[in-house]
Amino acid sequence: MAWIYLILAGLFEMTGVVMINKFHQEKNWQSLVLLLAGFTASFLFLTLAMKTLPMGTAYAVWTGIGASGGALWGMIYYGESKDWRRIFFICLVLGAAIGLKLVG
Repeated sequence: MAWIYLILAGLFEMTGVVMINKFHQEKNWQSLVLLLAGFTASFLFLTLAMKTLPMGTAYAVWTGIGASGGALWGMIYYGESKDWRRIFFICLVLGAAIGLKLVG
């Protein structure tokens, strides 16, 4: 169950990051509420995951999901560069997160 909490934490972190971008562009209260809700849910699920997972593994995987998810979201929805090197390094981040799951 801890890994499910950790994946949810990463997905909500990605939501918070996306809402930072949206809030920066539109400056409306809906984006601010979603930003705060995303990060609140993210920290809540990260806390639940860290009850059984080691801190270093949980933090690395949480950060990896959020960082790579935010980068992919930017490529898909905001027209950011889809250079193969960016995709390669996103794959490395995801591979490292999967590696931590396999050894941890």
